[in-house]
Amino acid sequence: MSARIEMIELFAGCGGLAAGAELENVRGQGLEWDVNAVATRRAAGLATIHVDVRKHGPRDFPNTTILAGGPPCQTFTIAGDGSGRGELCKVVEAVKRMGAGETVDPTVFADERTALILEPLRWALADFECSYNAIVLEQVPQALPVWNAYAEVLRAQGYSVATGVLRTEQYGLPQTRKRAVLVARRNGEAVLPEPTHRAYRKGVPQHEGDPRLKPWVSLGEALPDRGPFTVVSNYGTGGDPKNRGRRTSDEPAFTVTGKISRLRLVDPDGRELPRLSHAEAGILQGFPADWPWSGCDISQQIGNACPVPLAAALIRAATANPAMAGQDPEPWAA
Repeated sequence: MSARIEMIELFAGCGGLAAGAELENVRGQGLEWDVNAVATRRAAGLATIHVDVRKHGPRDFPNTTILAGGPPCQTFTIAGDGSGRGELCKVVEAVKRMGAGETVDPTVFADERTALILEPLRWALADFECSYNAIVLEQVPQALPVWNAYAEVLRAQGYSVATGVLRTEQYGLPQTRKRAVLVARRNGEAVLPEPTHRAYRKGVPQHEGDPRLKPWVSLGEALPDRGPFTVVSNYGTGGDPKNRGRRTSDEPAFTVTGKISRLRLVDPDGRELPRLSHAEAGILQGFPADWPWSGCDISQQIGNACPVPLAAALIRAATANPAMAGQDPEPWAA
């Protein structure tokens, strides 16, 4: 079956959002600057241009109807340098100025990567004959105030917009990752995708919870050939960097980051096991086991990816028949 909608994807990464979109019969064009992510995308057969998104705009891709992307999160994430979080008020003010038709100088930010979160709005507001029918954006939870500011600007442009923080295990991912998302659409009411799986709560068994939802997916279910094991995080918990978090294979994984290769795995007797392969780490982000990881810094590519099942849910919410918008979608199988 041929794809029915064309999508332009900014900061396309290694293909998580594109893979999710293809599950919804949506194909698009990815723009990505990192040469390693480009190599992976091309090996996976995804249309990709190795380019800086700041050098292009909607006029270069006139036939696309969906704008999507996940801007770099290094300055916003807890694991990053925090400069973006420290300048959130400045970023929100920049969004408002763009909505008023002003141009924002990216050098006003301490780190130029912080300004990249404004690029999707530049594309959305460009003076172009064919505006987008739908917009899908995702970032770390700390960026939600930026998406909320986007929402005000986009509503003034005639979009219906929904924003929020979603838990990825509620969309079938074997991982407790949270993402700040934005879904906007011109036709029909924009709503965030309904969860298909239960939220993970430490100590609460999979079979307990809302009976209308599927159980969350465990590490052991995602990696059945591993047998029972425990994952020891490379990050501390409870404010103590020496207190390494632990999850058993009967639980979902911790948030997958670019440092996933540092996770230790031990068997029930405490013996060290081989660390996660790239294929296994990709599975925890929802990629097929045979995803053709290429280039260097593969752990970083995986950690930066938009989880595939979340991407599918977001694209479905953005492209659903307007008559059905706001109604419960059909469950998506993990």
